[in-house]
Amino acid sequence: MEKTFAMIKPDAVQRGLVGTIIGRYEAKGLRIAGMKIMQVTDEIAKQHYAEHVEKPFFPGLLQYITSGPVVALVLEGKNAVEEVRKMNGATNPLNAACGTIRGDFAQEVGRNVVHGSDSVASAAREIAIYFGEDEVLEYDHLPAKWMFE
Repeated sequence: MEKTFAMIKPDAVQRGLVGTIIGRYEAKGLRIAGMKIMQVTDEIAKQHYAEHVEKPFFPGLLQYITSGPVVALVLEGKNAVEEVRKMNGATNPLNAACGTIRGDFAQEVGRNVVHGSDSVASAAREIAIYFGEDEVLEYDHLPAKWMFE
């Protein structure tokens, strides 16, 4: 099964949406392989958003992502990267369909409640930033028996 990285961002944590968002991922059949609530530091943010460090919007992004706790997740399932991105919806909530996480809970691109890796390679890189190898767990996931066999 494919692994991906997802983050419930500070605005969603502060608004009490963590359980609802995790519930959506689980209801889809994704397995939580790693989860932690944490404060993103400047150093972690610069690693995660390395391609944006020199862009004019980066200071605002840095301020936002370090403004409060986030919930970092490793999710696993069939086509996990693509599934999480579909569930999250368009980056700009104005373009996100109703029924997606951003379409239902976000109103502006600067506060868009969740992040999801955009490729398998990005997922591996992002998982390594937020989780040690011993923090990503393998265990039997009984829904997989009913969904993928």
